[in-house]
Amino acid sequence: MHDLPDLTGVTIAFDLDGTLVETAPDLVGALNDTLAEAGHPPLPFDQVRLMVGRGAKALLERGFTAAGDPLDQARTPPMVQRFIAVYLARIARESRPYPGVVEALEALKARGAKLVVCTNKLTGLSVALLDALDLTKWFDAVVGADLSPAPKPDARHLIAAVDAVGGDLRRTIMVGDSATDVGAAKAAGAPCLLVSFGYTETAVQDLGGDLIVDDFAEVPAACVTLLAISSAG
Repeated sequence: MHDLPDLTGVTIAFDLDGTLVETAPDLVGALNDTLAEAGHPPLPFDQVRLMVGRGAKALLERGFTAAGDPLDQARTPPMVQRFIAVYLARIARESRPYPGVVEALEALKARGAKLVVCTNKLTGLSVALLDALDLTKWFDAVVGADLSPAPKPDARHLIAAVDAVGGDLRRTIMVGDSATDVGAAKAAGAPCLLVSFGYTETAVQDLGGDLIVDDFAEVPAACVTLLAISSAG
């Protein structure tokens, strides 16, 4: 990581859940606590883990459907608010950055890259999580789904994240773990680097990303590789 070139003018947008931070333990816990309040037994961890990535409302709707109690239009808003409150109370109880995250962010930042979080999580929840894990300092902005015209996989979410840091979409890389990340990147015309350890219902090699890494420590070098390919093209 110490041999990185100058990255001034480069923007690297990161997904949060399953990319920067292993958040599934607290998300699963919050969902199961919310289900329990509604009289339902807990869902298996591995089942809920794959539901993560499209925001609180989608997670809650999928969870209640899996519990055999689909939420109707009237019940959804109050249940979403309850879930958010439950989750916020335990947001970093078990969630931790993946190994190598801090070192990689530090290396990229030291070489002049602009770093932004582009997540379907609500911005307030995202900042609370990053604050609790002492990660906020590495990012120039945090752009949750509520600060975008539409969430990933819509290109406008990535565009909003790049705009938030004054970046150039032509020198941007999306780092994520799922189809929503690849979709947003492709729609915006940016390369997508995937981590293999995140939350995806489709095998990571079948998502259509440009490169895949198995260790977050590989992210800086992989970003440099994608920038070189993008520039050559």
